[in-house]
Amino acid sequence: MKKRFLLISGALLCTLAFSLASGAVPDQPRMQAARADLEAAKAELKSAEHNKGGHRANAIGFVNAAIIAVDRGIQFDRRHNHAESFSESAAAPDQPHMRAALTNLENAKRNLEAATADKGGFRRVALENVEKAIREVNKGIAAGA
Repeated sequence: MKKRFLLISGALLCTLAFSLASGAVPDQPRMQAARADLEAAKAELKSAEHNKGGHRANAIGFVNAAIIAVDRGIQFDRRHNHAESFSESAAAPDQPHMRAALTNLENAKRNLEAATADKGGFRRVALENVEKAIREVNKGIAAGA
């Protein structure tokens, strides 16, 4: 039993050492961070008042599309075994959810821009949708002011 444990432990250590030596990053931290930012932005948008002239709803749609693209990009990257390399808002003070959504979207945009470009084109699609969502949130802020 002890010998089997040592063999398994040795195999795990070898795998870990190989991963570290090859510079492989286990699971695309920038894409994961962008996804978390998008989920946070979506939660804020859902909590915002509905008096934004349809722009809040449009932004939610773009955020959902960006989340799908990020997920597809992560899955594409996993299948193709690629390794990851490593604004201020003029919002009115009475729109905390819209401002928080804008901050999360800007964070998602930065994370997507910092992620490696090779995600089967999905990183670019997610970035385009995030930029559209940012425009819609800004329009919604203006409409709700």
